[in-house]
Amino acid sequence: MAMHVEARLIGADVAKAELVIRQSWSSDVVKLSNERKAIDRYLKTLAGPVCLAVEATNVFHVLLVERAHALGHSIYVIDGLRLKRYRESIGGRAKTDASDAALLLRYLTHEKSDLRAWTPPPAGYATVQRLLRRRAVLVQAQTTLRQSLQCLPELKTSTRAMLAKMAHLQHLIDQRVQKALLHQGWNADARRCEGIEGIGPVTAAALTLIFHRGAFKSADAYIAFIGMDVRVRESGTFSGRRKLTKKGDPELRRLLYMAAMTACRSSTWKPFYERAMARGLTRIQALVALGRKLARIAFALLKNQSNYRAKAHQMA
Repeated sequence: MAMHVEARLIGADVAKAELVIRQSWSSDVVKLSNERKAIDRYLKTLAGPVCLAVEATNVFHVLLVERAHALGHSIYVIDGLRLKRYRESIGGRAKTDASDAALLLRYLTHEKSDLRAWTPPPAGYATVQRLLRRRAVLVQAQTTLRQSLQCLPELKTSTRAMLAKMAHLQHLIDQRVQKALLHQGWNADARRCEGIEGIGPVTAAALTLIFHRGAFKSADAYIAFIGMDVRVRESGTFSGRRKLTKKGDPELRRLLYMAAMTACRSSTWKPFYERAMARGLTRIQALVALGRKLARIAFALLKNQSNYRAKAHQMA
């Protein structure tokens, strides 16, 4: 009879300078610097492949995740909000680096069968993602400054000059995005998405980037990754308000909403938008529904490597 081997699990709390680690086979807390030599030295002490859970951070977890994956370990990147709610559900009161590491270990122990292991993104993914995120920050800054300074007419000339420089910087980022897509061989996919009414080069680049991040089995999985799937709250005769899960990149959702604002004025998508409004949806809800529809069509085009036909989805 085959001997059952218990999985070796690790929870790692990641900060800019330090990693705090809890292991399923030891009660000791391991601390090490968040730098390559220290991480490699620790990983080499592990006997055989392990399962490692880390909380998603900005970029601080990336080095550990990449080095561990390269050595054949299974990696699970946990959403911070999900981890927070898990802590609350078990009555956790303390929040320290050590308790967070223990929480990650506990979460992995009980939820591993329902989690999907992390896989490295394709080459070039990080480059395009970084450019799009920096562009989003720039656009937000432009909007904030424009709204903040419009009440100061004495600074109108200086404000206009500053916004013009920011617009030029945005143009340079857009050019780099297009060059990166071309370098990765994703340019044709982005052009497919651009054929859809309302979707411009930046939104097309973001949709293409997400598509190449993973092997999505269906459009529903693609929509869920973006965070435009709907959370349903029902119990008995109670039917709660339905909201977006908003689990994915908020910038892509913003871009799709802006695309929907343009698309709803086109002859192709105006009937879809009007039917949504006729069902009692608010203007925002109708635009979100249209943005989700645009994303579904983009997924179909990318999945089938086909070109968009303008009137094909008018009555969908």
